[in-house]
Formats: sequence, structure tokens, C-alpha cells
Amino acid sequence: MTAQSSTAKFRDPRLDFFRGLGMFIIYIAHLPGNWWTLWIPARFGFSDATEIFVFCSGMASALAFGKIFDIHGVPMGIARVLHRIWQVYWAHICQFLVIATGLVAVQESGYLADCCNLTQDYVASLNLWPFFENTPQNLAGLLTLTYVPNYFDILPMYIVILALIPLIMTASRISIWAAFALSSGMWLAANLELLNLPAEPWSERSWFFNPFAWQLVFFTGFAFMRGWIPAPPFSKKLIAVSVAILLLSLPFAYFRIHLNIPEAQAVRDFLKPLWIKSEFGFLRYVHFLALAYLAWIAAGDKGSRLFGHGRVWAGFLQIVQKVGQQSLAVFMASLVVAQAAGVMRDMVWGRGEWTPQILSNLLGFAALIAVAYAVGWFKGQPWRKPLKPHSIATSTVSPEANAS
Repeated sequence: MTAQSSTAKFRDPRLDFFRGLGMFIIYIAHLPGNWWTLWIPARFGFSDATEIFVFCSGMASALAFGKIFDIHGVPMGIARVLHRIWQVYWAHICQFLVIATGLVAVQESGYLADCCNLTQDYVASLNLWPFFENTPQNLAGLLTLTYVPNYFDILPMYIVILALIPLIMTASRISIWAAFALSSGMWLAANLELLNLPAEPWSERSWFFNPFAWQLVFFTGFAFMRGWIPAPPFSKKLIAVSVAILLLSLPFAYFRIHLNIPEAQAVRDFLKPLWIKSEFGFLRYVHFLALAYLAWIAAGDKGSRLFGHGRVWAGFLQIVQKVGQQSLAVFMASLVVAQAAGVMRDMVWGRGEWTPQILSNLLGFAALIAVAYAVGWFKGQPWRKPLKPHSIATSTVSPEANAS
């Protein structure tokens, strides 16, 4: 981990790599009827790719915003955070409209029933019919983030957590412990059901991802990158403890075990308040920290073990890092691509065969990689770069050519 004095100058390759892996896992989890979900981390422990995404987002936010608070002060830091919130907010609105409009257009056209004999209600699978049945009310709810369907709940959570950054940074100016106390206090209040936000106007349902609980893992990553928490040492005892945590969690997280062993299921039910996802239960936090520590050890100092394993691995690493560098755009695309790929797979092959399942995953990965490289190209603003001498010579038309 870098100290806060050098965070603006150094981009840790591990950050992009693990964010990229998280993006692929999130795509797998959102592809409808995908048996690949049987092999993602969520099936073998209490934490999953959401923790990876939020933790790494906290680290990236420390890089993006922390130095601005240090150099330009709190008001300018708030302005920078508000700019990011503005971007994420409109990303959320556009993502919802694209997916909802696409699914209802396909559903209402009758094409799936006529050509493919498909009767599945894709709009209902995301619980979106209430939006179309009462659009005036729910459109206002969409814009005010008081209507948040479960499929579209990660970016709203991220928006609220971003809004908490100025509070944490202000508290840290009093004391680092004050910042920790504020974050821990919000997490505790959320787990006591004292803090959450409404998810829909017609019921008392709250946000599935309670941002006041999930901010704990976000600001843990934030604190590591700011230097508030020192990098953990290489320790065989810590490695053993982390492995033990993962193994002890397995019987109560892996469905093939706890569904077939009544005693394991009983323990899982008893521990539910500690592994519940909405309020980011404490066991999820412990499980993720153990997994993150082992990943940190495996990656080596500054990611040294990620490199030097041949050209094929280097190419794979470069692609995953590129996806991680453009995580917001890739995440937005992943939810759209997942729904489109699910519909296309059902139209052409159905869900029961191995080949269409594999293709829908691999083609989805290819789409996410293409999005990452395309967004990176646009962010590079190639039109602003000076032309090379050869390009200038070939693009210049001679007077003789004009005369002819």
C-alpha cells in the first residue's frame, strides 16, 4: 500500500487487476439462468464480488479524491466528489432506461413468442412492471433514488457512499480515530435497522445494499490507500488464520453442504444476522478481509508475483487491468450485456445446453473487454495529440492535385 504522500503518483497494478476480476464475476452473476454462478466466490464464502468492487472503489477513491482534500482543502474536495456523484447518477439513470426500455420493447413486440415460442416474462424477472404500470410516480422515484429495483441497486449505493467521503475526510482532520468511529457507528446503526433508504414508493422495502453499512468496506480500502491503516505484514500465522476462516465458513456458505446437512443449515440460519448481505453482516467483513489478505500475499510486493509468467499471462494480465481501469463503464455495460445475452441465448439455443452457456459468458467477456478498450481510447482524446510527420505529409494535398 502506498503512503498518502505518493498516492497521486503511483497506480497500484493490483488495484486494476482485482477490480477487473470483479467485473467479470459481476457479469457472470447477472447473466440470467447462468450455471457459471455455481463457481463464483459467493458460492464458497460469505463475501463475493460486491465486496471486491466496493473495497477497490474505496482504494481508487482515495487516489482520486484524497489528494484534492489535502492540497486544495475541504470545499474543493467536496466539489470534486460532487462532480463524480453527478457522473455516476446519470450513469445509473441511463443504465436503467436502456435496460427497462429494451426489455419491455422485446416483451411487448411478441416476437419472442412468435418466432421462438418463448413465454418468459423478462420484465417481471427484474420486477420492472410496476415502473410501467405507474410511470409518473415511479419516474419521479427513479430520479430521486426512492425507486431502486434490486438489479439496479449498486450504483445508488455507490452514490451515497461517495457523498460520505467529505464527512470522513473532515472527521479525519480531527483524528483518524474519529473517522474510524464515524464509519463504524454508521455500520452499527445500519445493522440495528436505524439507517437505510426507501427502495419503492408503494411499500416499506428498503435498499437491498444499505449504503450506511457497505461504506465500512469502502472506507477500509480508502483507509489502506490513505495510509491510515498500515499494510499488513507477511505472517505465516495470519495466513493460517485467514485460511482457517475461509475453510470454517465453507460449510455454512456452500449450498451443496448446508442444504444436505441439517445441522449446517441450522447454524447458517442462526448466523444470518452476521452474514446478511443487505446490512453487510460482520462475518462478510471478516471473510472478505481474510480473502483479501491471502490475495495480497499471493500477488506479492507491489504485485511482483503477477508479472513475469510468460507472454500469454502478460497479455491476460493487461486485458484484466484494462477492464479494471474502466470499471464504471464496464459495470454499466455488464448489466446491459447480461440481459441482452440472456435474451439472445434463449432465442437461439435455450438455457439447457452447455455450448450456449459457455458462449453467452465468453461473448459477454469479449463485449466488456471491447468496452474497456473503447472507453480508454476515448479518454485518451487521440484527436488532441499532434500528428506524426508522416501523417502530416500524407494528409497534405499538393497544389497540383487541387488544380487537377
